[in-house]
Amino acid sequence: MRSAAVTPEGDRIRWVELPGQEPPRVYVHGLGATSPAYFAAVAVDPRLSGRRSLLLDLLGHGISDRPAHFDYTLESHADALASALTAAGVSAADVIAHSMGGSVAIVLAARHPHLVSRLVLIDANLDPAPRTPGSSGSSGIAAYSEEEFLKGGWEEVRDRVGPHWWSTMRLAGREALHRSAFHLTRGTVPTMRELLVDLKIPRTFLLPEADGPLPGVESLTQAGVSVVAIPNCGHNIMLDNPEAFAAATAAALTPTAEN
Repeated sequence: MRSAAVTPEGDRIRWVELPGQEPPRVYVHGLGATSPAYFAAVAVDPRLSGRRSLLLDLLGHGISDRPAHFDYTLESHADALASALTAAGVSAADVIAHSMGGSVAIVLAARHPHLVSRLVLIDANLDPAPRTPGSSGSSGIAAYSEEEFLKGGWEEVRDRVGPHWWSTMRLAGREALHRSAFHLTRGTVPTMRELLVDLKIPRTFLLPEADGPLPGVESLTQAGVSVVAIPNCGHNIMLDNPEAFAAATAAALTPTAEN
């Protein structure tokens, strides 16, 4: 396990690193998740292995520190991630990022373009979302005030999301979980979708085939984003159908891939 201080107070982002050739690949998890658990199996798939790979946990999640003073906006997540990658000697990386991690990766590429050469987004959040009391995921978490969440709302979320997601969500700091969800639903200005469209690097968006067409897919494809539907999976594509995920991601990251 490796780490780097990413705040003035010395809070550290940590990651598991697999040795291999440069340029590196960086894997970024979603809300309440952790990259080693979500990406280890696919990162060593023969189609994706052989590159230096960082399975990195965002601040507030997994094996990274969980500071209560951090604001956990998408911009702050991206800047902290940039600090960790810089400390690790990473530049021009392939970034493979899931859900909220995909939103952070878009902001990272926009704010720190030298760090990212390609993006593979896995069912990432592209738009602000309504806060919906009683729902699972970021919309349900963000429907609480922070005080309500810390006083007991987190227990209701635990019961709603089920044991699989809670097994990693429980590792997140409670302030981190609420603030990350709140700022994810709020989004960025410009929006994550607008930032993605404006990027000039190869970009691929993977989504579950069962979800139907991605909203706004025409404008994304016109901007050069490759949108790929993956069969037999839900939101956690890399866990639900690792074979198809590895094939699609390897195709997106080949030097000759059309993006």
